[in-house]
Amino acid sequence: MSSSDAIIREIRINPIVPSESVLVSTARGMRPREAEAPAPRDNRKHVQRCPFCRGNEHMTPPTVASAPPGEDWRVRVVENLYPVLGDNSTSSNLVFGLQQAIDGYGRHEVIIDHPEHGIALQEMSEEHLIGLLGMYRERIHALYQADARIQYVLVFKNFGPAAGASIAHTHSQVIAMPVVPENVANEVLHSRQYYAKNRQCIFCSLIDEALTFEATIYDRESGSVRRQISVGQYVIERGRHFVAIKPFASRYEWEVHILPLRHQADFIDIDDEQRADLARVLKRAMARLDAVIGGAQYNFFLHSLPHNRDVADCEASYHWHLEICPRTSIPTGFELGSGLFVSTISPEEAAAQLRAVALD
Repeated sequence: MSSSDAIIREIRINPIVPSESVLVSTARGMRPREAEAPAPRDNRKHVQRCPFCRGNEHMTPPTVASAPPGEDWRVRVVENLYPVLGDNSTSSNLVFGLQQAIDGYGRHEVIIDHPEHGIALQEMSEEHLIGLLGMYRERIHALYQADARIQYVLVFKNFGPAAGASIAHTHSQVIAMPVVPENVANEVLHSRQYYAKNRQCIFCSLIDEALTFEATIYDRESGSVRRQISVGQYVIERGRHFVAIKPFASRYEWEVHILPLRHQADFIDIDDEQRADLARVLKRAMARLDAVIGGAQYNFFLHSLPHNRDVADCEASYHWHLEICPRTSIPTGFELGSGLFVSTISPEEAAAQLRAVALD
């Protein structure tokens, strides 16, 4: 058995948030499982009763923003009809004993990504994706500016039933909230601690390692090779300004992160040239995922620097990024009970398969 084919059982620590761990157990992938058919996908361009299809604007709340304005919009924003947070809340914060509740104030918007009902992200043109990313930036900025109580704005996308999408028409969502989510707060905290010790952004350090680091680890007794890490082993796609990387401690088997090559803390600061490059890298990364796992259902979310006083000194230590998390399995009792994600394919093998996809 070659070193690349060896069974791996390792608990890998997330370098950004060390309290997060991933169990890579490739032997689990060999256990008997019933073959699952790919999830059916609605490829129709227009659905008469779909509220997000062009021409059905009367079926949604009023337009908040669109590009371009008018009936021939390519990207359209509306308020979510069933918001998880709302701006009409009048209750105050409550504390009773050890229990505490914070007023569920905020905004919840839907970004209709494209007029075509069933188009996938990798099928959209780069020009269209540039506009979509511009709308992300516009709505984040507008929501922060609208209310000083907003602590964090999250942009995310659910694609497919396994990812929690309730409407088949391609769309993203934006939620402005009065708290900073724990996973973002942990990233900010640990990256700040790393910077205080090393005077270097940890995300920049990880990018440098992915692009320049190589090592061979030998078994002490036999002298055989235990592990080899080669330059670019975790790199899936690279552009002029962005890189798509398979995390060493991937929570999801086909998880990919896209990061700016140049340090940047806040997504709002992205310029037009960067946006064009991000559109290309995102489109190609999604095409690779779709080619390898077929009909990818996924969540992706944008983690950017919060806008509150607690992180005023984090411009140098935090680095915004897009996390793409394909949903190819359902969490088990072990994962839910332990908080330890389990991956049955090594990130190294997953990265190799993704890189091997031939794209135009």
